[in-house]
Amino acid sequence: MKNAAVSVKNKKKSPAEKAVVRRLMRYVKPHVGLMVLAFIFAVISAAASLFTPVVIGNAVDCIVGVNDVDFAKLGIYLCVLAGLIAAVMLTQWLMNLCAQRAAHLTVADARRDGFAAIIDAPLKDLDSKAAGDLAARISVDADQIADGIVQGATQIFTGIVTIIGTLVFMILISPWIALAVAALTPLSLLVSYLVARGTHKYFTEQTKVRGKLYDVTDEAIRYRNIVAAYGYGDRAEANFSELNENLKSCGFKATFYSSLVNPSTRLINSLVYAVVAIMGTVSAISGLGGITISVGGITQLLLYANQFARPLNEITGVITEFQTSLAAASRIIELASIPPQDDSGKELQSCNEIEIKDLDFSYDPEKPLIRDMNVSVGRGTLVAIVGRTGCGKTTLINLLMRFYDPDGGSILLDGVDCTEYTRSSVRKNFGMVLQDSWVFKGSVRDNIAYGKPDATDEEVIAAAKKAHIDGFIKRLPQGYDTIIDDGDSISQGQKQLINIARIMLADPPMIILDEATSNIDTRTERRVQDAFDRLLRPQDGEKKTGFIVAHRLSTIVNADMILVMDSGKIIERGTHAELLAKGGAYAELYRAQFARDN
Repeated sequence: MKNAAVSVKNKKKSPAEKAVVRRLMRYVKPHVGLMVLAFIFAVISAAASLFTPVVIGNAVDCIVGVNDVDFAKLGIYLCVLAGLIAAVMLTQWLMNLCAQRAAHLTVADARRDGFAAIIDAPLKDLDSKAAGDLAARISVDADQIADGIVQGATQIFTGIVTIIGTLVFMILISPWIALAVAALTPLSLLVSYLVARGTHKYFTEQTKVRGKLYDVTDEAIRYRNIVAAYGYGDRAEANFSELNENLKSCGFKATFYSSLVNPSTRLINSLVYAVVAIMGTVSAISGLGGITISVGGITQLLLYANQFARPLNEITGVITEFQTSLAAASRIIELASIPPQDDSGKELQSCNEIEIKDLDFSYDPEKPLIRDMNVSVGRGTLVAIVGRTGCGKTTLINLLMRFYDPDGGSILLDGVDCTEYTRSSVRKNFGMVLQDSWVFKGSVRDNIAYGKPDATDEEVIAAAKKAHIDGFIKRLPQGYDTIIDDGDSISQGQKQLINIARIMLADPPMIILDEATSNIDTRTERRVQDAFDRLLRPQDGEKKTGFIVAHRLSTIVNADMILVMDSGKIIERGTHAELLAKGGAYAELYRAQFARDN
């Protein structure tokens, strides 16, 4: 099975690689000016390097014999040589500076598009990808693009210029020796190609395993308390060790095969050097093809032989890095290529009525979830959704927020299909507090003002008071300016209260509460529930439309409509009193919970 997969990969790899390179060129294009400058400096550096052997050879010829040295010319050649060396150093520094700048700008663009894809892509396109792997693509894989592709381009270009220039100068000195060198060159290139061709699959596998290892490490760190609580440490280490071993194995194979390139080419280059030395000596002693060269000429040929070999070695090394970078680039480009969610349509200003009509939806086409759902919710109606785990409660909320779109049927907002409105305008009309609390690294004030960045300090404090968290915040070291994050600096309940204050401040016309008080103690829950009641049922304003997903049925007894769901269908609907009187599924859930709580 593995061999078959490799066979298919080898057949299709060339077009895939070309597509990746084309996409990379799109990222390089805005910075082509820097690349052109790098190439210009590369040409100057190569030209200065090419003239260096000429100067050294001429300097050698100034030393004719014992007590027969032309010191005047030798001094001039040494000054020219110093100038050429300084020119090489300066232009190589400038070349690397431009190439590095272009590389980092290119990677920044690729990383930006990768992150934008995570933010803007449909959730269904990211659900199957692990968070740690996505983070690895944006961080580790993006950096490898700069190391192997953009910077390698200047090395390849410099190498090509040096190889061509070296052959030209060698032809001017001795065409026969240059011909011998040119005849041996394809052998070096062939060896490099054959070895590099087999390394790509190992570098591709290495980047994939690295992404998995990154994800496992991220999970173990992020949920270390759960790992410790369930005694999962040994299994987590075993899982990590297995992936680490796989990474070591494929990394070793990739490094082993790629490392064959350089010694193989060096062996051939040493052969070239030996051929040049022998043929040059013969030419100096007795002439070769009617051409006799001086000792300085032999020196030039040997130096050119070294110069000819050096870029070949560098190019083969770059090819190895290129394989690694190409594998990494394909992963971040795959991420960046995910098309963003369509957000076209009209702007939803307000909504008086929501009608769910013949709604069908499933995450997996083979496993239907919501089927033929029909609900009508008027403005100011408080709707509670209850049911067993996995019955589709949260999925319904996701559809209302347009995180997903229905497979069939429709959700009408004031009689208009929600898909005709922009997703962003639909979401602005909803405020949502989830069961999983989340805060970002920043001040408490900024966390509360997340949905309303222009809020005043007075508005932030008023929202915190409504959520009954103002006292806790004032006890923090810097009050509302205290920096918090999603780690363990504050408790889960305190994070949730900040989330609740966030929705209090945004004050949208429709509210969604998905087990919003599950991480809060009973006393605080009652106070927050009162705050939600004031938010949904203000005394001096119009009632808000609310959707509450709840397991604690005692919190929804005042709901205008309770929907009881099972296997994606609404099996009962009515008020608390009506459903209890009916004696059906809701009554059974209520009695079971009442008995448990007591």
